[in-house]
Amino acid sequence: MNNNQPQGARQVITLLVVDDHPVFRQGLINVFSTHDDINVVGEGGSGEDALRLVHALKPDVLLLDINLPGINGLQVTSRLKSDHIDTAIILLTAYHDVEQVLHAMRSGGSAYCPKDVQPDILVDIVRKVANGLFVVDDEVFDADGLKNWLDAGVEKATGPYMVDPNEHFVPLSSREMEILQFVTQGKSNKEIAQILGISHQTVKNHMTSILKKLDVRDRTQAAVYALRRGWVRPDDDDQNDLMRHH
Repeated sequence: MNNNQPQGARQVITLLVVDDHPVFRQGLINVFSTHDDINVVGEGGSGEDALRLVHALKPDVLLLDINLPGINGLQVTSRLKSDHIDTAIILLTAYHDVEQVLHAMRSGGSAYCPKDVQPDILVDIVRKVANGLFVVDDEVFDADGLKNWLDAGVEKATGPYMVDPNEHFVPLSSREMEILQFVTQGKSNKEIAQILGISHQTVKNHMTSILKKLDVRDRTQAAVYALRRGWVRPDDDDQNDLMRHH
């Protein structure tokens, strides 16, 4: 946080807002306009915007939609954490379930909120994560508390017989997310291999990893999983048909 405040003054939290719907994004910005201790320093509409603006502005907090065109919010979060960026990330989603929460927090999020969160609660969450805490629903954790919560959540979601909890709900790599996008378009492993210029076996290996990380049985389940949670954008009737029938 900004340490250039006069001694005794309340420190101002710098906030970046990234959501691809302009009206919703402006609504988020308006929520913070009446709070003197939070300053919105920038806004964006894509994952690429988020990466660029965080590196340029180094905000205390990033308010980030998961469902973004191009690079989704989970991928943005993973990349920023791998770059050792200190910005606390609050992930917003319209699809609220246990699996989405686990993926959001495992990716490196500091908090997870459904998009219908009450404005005053969202303001409070921004303040908490700016002070190094983690927030999931109504629970607040320090780093150790979050780890314990995640371990318990993964075990509950996968069952007590899992071999390695670190294989499930782990962030997909950029390549895996790219392959998952093609899967949602109905492309076969062979077609994906040709498009990406990699071997058929390499695609199969990536698919095995994707299924394990998502804790699903087959590629159709993986496609529905990603579409429902807003990780990829349905852009044709085939994908919408897939959603309707599952």
